Amino acid sequence: MIYIYHDYAGTHTTALAAAYHLNQLPQSERKLTRDEILNVKYFNKLTRKDFGKLLYHGDDEEGNSVYTIGCKREKLVVPALKELTLLLQEKFHVNEKIIFSHTSPTVPLPMSLGGFFSRGLGVDFIGVPLLVIGAKQCCDNIYRLVENTKLVGRSSFDEKVIILENHMYK
Repeated sequence: MIYIYHDYAGTHTTALAAAYHLNQLPQSERKLTRDEILNVKYFNKLTRKDFGKLLYHGDDEEGNSVYTIGCKREKLVVPALKELTLLLQEKFHVNEKIIFSHTSPTVPLPMSLGGFFSRGLGVDFIGVPLLVIGAKQCCDNIYRLVENTKLVGRSSFDEKVIILENHMYK
Protein backbone atom coordinates (compact mmCIF):
# COMPACT_ATOMS: atom_id res chain seq x y z
CA MET A 1 0.00 0.00 0.00
CA ILE A 2 1.08 3.57 -0.67
CA TYR A 3 0.03 6.53 1.47
CA ILE A 4 0.22 10.02 0.00
CA TYR A 5 -0.44 13.02 2.25
CA HIS A 6 -1.18 16.19 0.29
CA ASP A 7 -1.98 19.86 0.80
CA TYR A 8 -1.15 23.24 -0.70
CA ALA A 9 2.63 23.41 -0.21
CA GLY A 10 3.54 19.92 0.99
CA THR A 11 5.96 21.24 3.59
CA HIS A 12 4.04 21.74 6.86
CA THR A 13 1.02 19.56 7.71
CA THR A 14 2.04 16.91 5.19
CA ALA A 15 5.53 16.69 6.66
CA LEU A 16 4.07 16.35 10.16
CA ALA A 17 1.60 13.72 8.96
CA ALA A 18 4.36 11.67 7.33
CA ALA A 19 6.46 11.92 10.50
CA TYR A 20 3.54 10.75 12.66
CA HIS A 21 2.80 7.93 10.20
CA LEU A 22 6.41 6.75 10.34
CA ASN A 23 6.59 6.97 14.17
CA GLN A 24 9.16 9.76 14.01
CA LEU A 25 7.01 11.84 16.36
CA PRO A 26 5.45 10.78 19.69
CA GLN A 27 2.40 8.62 19.04
CA SER A 28 -0.04 10.63 21.10
CA GLU A 29 -2.20 13.72 20.89
CA ARG A 30 0.14 15.75 23.12
CA LYS A 31 1.45 19.10 21.92
CA LEU A 32 4.76 18.91 20.10
CA THR A 33 7.75 20.96 21.17
CA ARG A 34 9.37 23.60 18.97
CA ASP A 35 12.39 21.35 18.40
CA GLU A 36 10.26 18.33 17.51
CA ILE A 37 8.40 20.42 14.94
CA LEU A 38 11.44 22.07 13.38
CA ASN A 39 13.36 18.78 13.17
CA VAL A 40 10.72 17.06 11.03
CA LYS A 41 12.11 16.20 7.59
CA TYR A 42 10.93 18.73 4.96
CA PHE A 43 9.09 20.89 7.53
CA ASN A 44 9.30 24.43 6.10
CA LYS A 45 12.13 23.41 3.77
CA LEU A 46 10.39 23.08 0.41
CA THR A 47 10.13 25.83 -2.20
CA ARG A 48 7.92 26.58 -5.19
CA LYS A 49 10.02 24.29 -7.38
CA ASP A 50 8.94 21.38 -5.19
CA PHE A 51 5.22 21.77 -5.97
CA GLY A 52 3.88 18.68 -7.71
CA LYS A 53 6.77 16.41 -6.70
CA LEU A 54 6.04 13.19 -4.85
CA LEU A 55 8.47 13.10 -1.93
CA TYR A 56 9.28 9.74 -0.38
CA HIS A 57 9.50 9.79 3.43
CA GLY A 58 10.01 6.09 4.16
CA ASP A 59 8.22 2.81 4.80
CA ASP A 60 6.00 2.31 7.84
CA GLU A 61 6.07 -0.63 10.26
CA GLU A 62 3.84 -2.64 7.89
CA GLY A 63 6.06 -2.03 4.85
CA ASN A 64 3.80 0.62 3.29
CA SER A 65 5.43 3.54 1.50
CA VAL A 66 4.68 7.08 2.70
CA TYR A 67 4.87 10.08 0.36
CA THR A 68 3.83 13.72 0.40
CA ILE A 69 2.99 16.18 -2.36
CA GLY A 70 2.23 19.89 -2.54
CA CYS A 71 -0.59 20.47 -5.02
CA LYS A 72 -1.02 24.26 -4.74
CA ARG A 73 -4.65 25.25 -5.19
CA GLU A 74 -5.18 22.90 -8.10
CA LYS A 75 -8.12 20.66 -7.21
CA LEU A 76 -7.48 18.48 -10.26
CA VAL A 77 -4.09 17.10 -9.20
CA VAL A 78 -5.31 14.33 -6.90
CA PRO A 79 -8.22 13.26 -9.16
CA ALA A 80 -5.77 13.15 -12.08
CA LEU A 81 -3.33 11.07 -10.03
CA LYS A 82 -6.21 8.74 -9.12
CA GLU A 83 -7.16 8.26 -12.78
CA LEU A 84 -3.53 7.69 -13.77
CA THR A 85 -3.14 5.16 -10.96
CA LEU A 86 -6.27 3.27 -12.00
CA LEU A 87 -5.07 3.23 -15.61
CA LEU A 88 -1.64 1.88 -14.63
CA GLN A 89 -3.19 -0.67 -12.28
CA GLU A 90 -5.46 -1.94 -15.02
CA LYS A 91 -2.88 -1.93 -17.82
CA PHE A 92 -0.01 -3.43 -15.82
CA HIS A 93 -2.06 -5.47 -13.32
CA VAL A 94 -0.57 -3.72 -10.31
CA ASN A 95 -2.57 -4.41 -7.16
CA GLU A 96 -1.02 -1.74 -4.95
CA LYS A 97 -3.69 0.20 -3.05
CA ILE A 98 -3.11 3.97 -2.81
CA ILE A 99 -4.55 6.23 -0.13
CA PHE A 100 -4.56 10.01 -0.72
CA SER A 101 -5.12 11.92 2.52
CA HIS A 102 -5.72 15.68 2.42
CA THR A 103 -4.10 17.48 5.35
CA SER A 104 -5.25 21.05 4.56
CA PRO A 105 -8.34 20.83 6.79
CA THR A 106 -6.02 20.72 9.82
CA VAL A 107 -4.25 24.01 8.98
CA PRO A 108 -4.92 26.82 11.50
CA LEU A 109 -4.57 30.52 10.64
CA PRO A 110 -1.12 30.98 12.29
CA MET A 111 0.27 28.17 10.10
CA SER A 112 -1.17 29.73 6.93
CA LEU A 113 0.31 33.11 7.84
CA GLY A 114 3.61 31.52 8.87
CA GLY A 115 3.87 29.67 5.58
CA PHE A 116 3.14 32.87 3.66
CA PHE A 117 5.81 34.84 5.53
CA SER A 118 8.44 32.09 5.60
CA ARG A 119 8.03 30.28 2.28
CA GLY A 120 6.28 33.01 0.30
CA LEU A 121 8.21 36.09 1.37
CA GLY A 122 11.35 34.56 2.89
CA VAL A 123 10.77 36.34 6.21
CA ASP A 124 11.61 33.52 8.60
CA PHE A 125 11.86 35.63 11.77
CA ILE A 126 8.10 36.22 11.48
CA GLY A 127 7.07 33.05 9.65
CA VAL A 128 8.81 30.34 11.67
CA PRO A 129 7.37 31.35 15.08
CA LEU A 130 3.90 31.47 13.50
CA LEU A 131 4.47 28.04 11.96
CA VAL A 132 5.47 26.62 15.34
CA ILE A 133 2.38 28.13 16.99
CA GLY A 134 0.20 26.73 14.21
CA ALA A 135 1.82 23.30 14.36
CA LYS A 136 1.26 23.16 18.11
CA GLN A 137 -2.39 24.09 17.56
CA CYS A 138 -3.05 21.40 14.96
CA CYS A 139 -0.67 18.53 15.86
CA ASP A 140 -3.40 16.64 17.71
CA ASN A 141 -5.68 16.88 14.65
CA ILE A 142 -2.86 15.73 12.38
CA TYR A 143 -2.17 12.79 14.67
CA ARG A 144 -5.86 11.76 14.57
CA LEU A 145 -5.96 12.29 10.78
CA VAL A 146 -3.00 9.92 10.36
CA GLU A 147 -4.54 7.31 12.66
CA ASN A 148 -7.79 7.49 10.68
CA THR A 149 -5.91 7.31 7.36
CA LYS A 150 -4.11 4.15 8.49
CA LEU A 151 -7.38 2.65 9.72
CA VAL A 152 -9.06 3.31 6.37
CA GLY A 153 -6.07 1.80 4.58
CA ARG A 154 -6.31 -1.41 6.62
CA SER A 155 -10.09 -1.73 6.37
CA SER A 156 -10.88 -0.76 2.76
CA PHE A 157 -10.26 -4.02 0.96
CA ASP A 158 -12.12 -3.54 -2.32
CA GLU A 159 -11.05 -0.06 -3.40
CA LYS A 160 -7.78 0.36 -5.26
CA VAL A 161 -7.54 4.13 -4.82
CA ILE A 162 -9.04 6.01 -1.88
CA ILE A 163 -9.21 9.79 -1.53
CA LEU A 164 -9.76 11.13 1.99
CA GLU A 165 -10.77 14.79 2.10
CA ASN A 166 -10.75 14.83 5.93
CA HIS A 167 -13.21 17.71 6.33
CA MET A 168 -13.99 16.59 9.89
CA TYR A 169 -10.67 18.11 11.04
CA LYS A 170 -11.63 21.73 10.18
